[in-house]
Amino acid sequence: MSFSTKQALRLALVAACAVSVTACASKPKPTPSTPTAPPSYPTQPSVPPGPNGPVPGSVQDFVVNVGDRVYFDFDQFDIRADAGPILNAQAQWLLRYPSVMIRIEGNADERGTREYNLALGARRANSVRDYLIARGVQAARISTVSFGKERPIDPGTSEEAYQRNRNGHTAITGGAR
Repeated sequence: MSFSTKQALRLALVAACAVSVTACASKPKPTPSTPTAPPSYPTQPSVPPGPNGPVPGSVQDFVVNVGDRVYFDFDQFDIRADAGPILNAQAQWLLRYPSVMIRIEGNADERGTREYNLALGARRANSVRDYLIARGVQAARISTVSFGKERPIDPGTSEEAYQRNRNGHTAITGGAR
């Protein structure tokens, strides 16, 4: 091999290595955009029990009259002030219906790696779980799961969509009427 052929081969190898390393690099953690006002989430009006309302102790009663979802700030898993009343109502409802079992589902928006969002979703689910346990709900009645960014409730890519997707969802898994 001539000197220039060896140089060309070395240059090609260096370029191939550089491309390989770049292709394997993980995405950097996203930086938050400028803060905006929190979106307004539709609230369900209370429906009185009766022929037109949900059966007390049912899944529909929980969703309509208590609320089954709380929201989190970007890259955070601490319980926000606006989530407190919903989680307090969940705890009271669960204490009223002691045979009900729940699963807390932690969710994240699409920014960040899959692994990062799964871990963040788990921390969010555990925050909700810990909050309910601190208010008297037995730990054995609560399971947690993280869906990370895999189950968005809003497929959009706006800040409002991201805010809706950063949530903890309380799903009833058994014992409801």
